[in-house]
Amino acid sequence: MKFKFITVLFLCIIIGCGNNSIDEEPGEPIDNTVSKITYIASSDVISNPERGFMHLWSVNSEGTPLNLVTLQDLKNENVTIINRLYYLEAFKNSDISVAQLNLIKTDFERLRSSGIKCILRFAYNANQNETDAPLNIIERHLDQLKPIFADNADVIAFVQAGFIGSWGEWYYTTNNLTTLENKKAVINKLLEVLPKEIKIQVRTPLYKQQVFNYTTAMGSDVGYGTSDIARVGFHNDCFLASADDYGTYQNISVEKNYISKEALYVPTGGETCPPTNVPIASCSVAEQEMKLLKWTYLNLDYYGPVLQEWRNNNCFIDFQKKLGYRLLLKSSSLKKEVTINGNFELNTIIDNVGFAPVYNTKKSILIFKSVNDGNIYKKLLNFDIRKVIPDLDYDLKESVNLSGIPAGKYKLFLKIEDRSVSLAERPDYSIRLANKDTWDSTEGINDLLHTLSIN
Repeated sequence: MKFKFITVLFLCIIIGCGNNSIDEEPGEPIDNTVSKITYIASSDVISNPERGFMHLWSVNSEGTPLNLVTLQDLKNENVTIINRLYYLEAFKNSDISVAQLNLIKTDFERLRSSGIKCILRFAYNANQNETDAPLNIIERHLDQLKPIFADNADVIAFVQAGFIGSWGEWYYTTNNLTTLENKKAVINKLLEVLPKEIKIQVRTPLYKQQVFNYTTAMGSDVGYGTSDIARVGFHNDCFLASADDYGTYQNISVEKNYISKEALYVPTGGETCPPTNVPIASCSVAEQEMKLLKWTYLNLDYYGPVLQEWRNNNCFIDFQKKLGYRLLLKSSSLKKEVTINGNFELNTIIDNVGFAPVYNTKKSILIFKSVNDGNIYKKLLNFDIRKVIPDLDYDLKESVNLSGIPAGKYKLFLKIEDRSVSLAERPDYSIRLANKDTWDSTEGINDLLHTLSIN
């Protein structure tokens, strides 16, 4: 008998290794009414919306629209966003043409068809010796673009402020647009014409501080709202390129600390450029900076030698995983049985091992899938996915009313879908949690590995 007992115990240990498991905490009294589930983290590169490495694709006035096949092929690169830069060089003294507006509309249609989102920017030239447009033209162009923004907000991840100066980088202006008054005018107009849920990004932290006349980083009471200040983040187009990133920072440590706090609520991203007076950023330096500044996206096309350095030193794939958010289930404690028309207590711990949080609001839904007939019942949660911030366990506890769900056995899933009705049922736009054996790619849902009996 002793030999048999030891053999069974040994087999149980072997079988349980390396899998998502259901167990009791050591030393706790056994509660047969509750399943305690421990989830296993995945080591895969996972594609998720509005984050990661991106391509910068620019187009001149009335140029060629995005290629649908090329967009669809981005899935093979684990790319879910592009930076679309429209040069309006033909319209510095006139309205945007119908052909140009149609080009932009076509791009949005193809983005949506392919399951991709974009970061937008507009500019009037790509050379520091060329002219930009006067303020009245910029404001007129934004009025023309307003209905297009409204119709296509679902596939706009973020908007870089643009419009001012060469490349839309708020420098080299020929129309005196870098005065505080004119910078405010462009920011205010952008915030006016873009839907409230879309966040914009300015080129330096000082620009935001000057426009809104403040220096202390906002807290959660402001950051999760839709006021103007809560909608403005940062893009850095010379990341890791010099001590001050080519003038991105004036007071380096203070401004980086400010961005680090603000980036709990507003996005940071951009691209590297040729290093000056500093070596090419090592893996450890790059990771430290991305983690501090909560980088959510980075240009895959520029600057090549920096990206190659990371490939050569085996951290590029790690950055693919960590740019933006990387959410995973850690554990759940869930009742096995509940009463019909009663409440089910969702009790799950979620972690974020990425550099940044989710910035755009999502809908989180608890899905009950009948074991017997496959019927699905959905319950919208109050859970705000944006609050799962890096390196801090989030304890998701919510009481879910079961009215309308008939008696039976149900598998439970968590779905984190796009806020837009047009994309809500598209798996490409749902968030995949970074766990082993939990993702249903057909439905875009995450398996909680639990079966509930409603009696």
